[in-house]
Amino acid sequence: ERAGAAHGEDARLLAGFARDLRGAEPLETRRALALSEALAEAMRRHDGRRFETSREPALEVVVDRKRARFSAWYELFPRSLADGAGLDADALSHGTFKTAAARLAYVAEMGFDVLYLPPIHPIGRTHRKGRNNALTPGPDDPGSPWAIGAEEGGHKSVHPALGTLEDFRALCAEAERHGIEVALDVALQCSPDHPYVREHPEWFQHRPDGTIQYAENPPKKYEDIYPFDFECQDFRALWAELKSIFDFWIGQGVKIFRVDNPHTKPFELWRWLIAEIKSAHPEVVFLAEAFTRPRVMQRLAKVGFTQSYTYFTWRNTKHEVSEYLEELRAVREYFRPNLWPNTPDILHEYLQFGGRPAFMCRAVLAATLAASWGIYGPAFELLEAAPREPGSEEYLDSEKYEVRRWRLDDPVSLRGFIARLNRVRRENSALQSDATLELQRADNDNVIAYTKTSEDLADIVLVVVNLDPHHAQSAFVEIPLERFGIPAERPYQVHDLLSGARYLWHGPRNYVALDPERSPAHVFRLRRHLRTERDFDYFL
Repeated sequence: ERAGAAHGEDARLLAGFARDLRGAEPLETRRALALSEALAEAMRRHDGRRFETSREPALEVVVDRKRARFSAWYELFPRSLADGAGLDADALSHGTFKTAAARLAYVAEMGFDVLYLPPIHPIGRTHRKGRNNALTPGPDDPGSPWAIGAEEGGHKSVHPALGTLEDFRALCAEAERHGIEVALDVALQCSPDHPYVREHPEWFQHRPDGTIQYAENPPKKYEDIYPFDFECQDFRALWAELKSIFDFWIGQGVKIFRVDNPHTKPFELWRWLIAEIKSAHPEVVFLAEAFTRPRVMQRLAKVGFTQSYTYFTWRNTKHEVSEYLEELRAVREYFRPNLWPNTPDILHEYLQFGGRPAFMCRAVLAATLAASWGIYGPAFELLEAAPREPGSEEYLDSEKYEVRRWRLDDPVSLRGFIARLNRVRRENSALQSDATLELQRADNDNVIAYTKTSEDLADIVLVVVNLDPHHAQSAFVEIPLERFGIPAERPYQVHDLLSGARYLWHGPRNYVALDPERSPAHVFRLRRHLRTERDFDYFL
């Protein structure tokens, strides 16, 4: 290019450099030529960018590892995974890191690659919450793991009933052998019994009477939690200590953090803390558990969070899902969504009343709309759907406040269905990115259709979901064949990756019927070319 813009001797010189750089000389010879002052000077004399402008400050580009873009999360409470059947509700023993390690095969068989643990630290006793968030706990109630800190230690300690730091490291090592990473919840808050409260009272918010203010998120009150005052006079020491919490757990082998309510902390804290950590540990992933205004969630992504929770849980109709996908698409260059059908805090009424089809529907949507998704289990695969009271999104007998025991071998479990979903995700590159998601037309408001493709169109996936968990629904679905390189005049195969069924379709408009009692969704892979008559016979 520069040779073409040059004249005379410089044109011949630059053409010679280009020829030699493309030649068969040893790599070291060509590298020395490319770095030579003679080439640099000739290029400067014919700089085609002499009219360029530069942006100040320069924009930064962050390059994350693949798991930052493509991941499947499984949340569980280790304390509910004791050895043995342990199904006597009056005598539930406390699970440990060792008993959790024994269940890793169960998580791996479902295809999850991130095991997310709620806080594993000592739990405070002052104002401890009882079962179902009662203000008066029983003598054996374990309290909420998010009320962090007790005599046994704080954010850099583990609950004695779970085991030791050595046991935790062993859990991480065993998880790695199963292809799973352990993600840890970091909640920057304290119980009234946390050592920080005694050693650094200046780090907390105080009422006018001098008492420390407990946390509130109206109408919810958290009497067992003290929030930090992130803008206190001694904020530099506080921020340094908070960063040291992440550093400590990175030292124990944790590379993924789910951060609790980051939107209630200063943006500048996260900008500084994440930049500091990622400069030393670029492989670390931060998931923002932020349910707040979209611009706040987007700003958290801009200051460094790798992924974010979303409002997917509350988007259930076709209009709601479609509109929300367009919102997410507008910010996909920097905002990576992680879709969860449920969490320990959120049991949406769609799951409460939709039965097994509702759980299957939401799993398919979460696993295929986004490259990253997660479930709170075993509550999800075991179809846990009872609210604390009518109109509530809180679980009845919530695991946040008590030890539960789960029948993992219950025949109602969706574990096999979820395993197929995650296998489909692993085997189809189209589902491993959010870049190509496109809604397609389906002429029924209870049916949603969308496609994802690989960049080279070698992998084309069409997902069709019946959003009505109570009734069979049908629709004509339209596909942009020309865009996908499929000749409109020739038949093409669609292979349902969930059921194994294969269909031969013709043209851009085809009929789909879905009975939610059998399966509420198709996840089709489109085959563009049928080469022989034998192909037609096989697929018919």
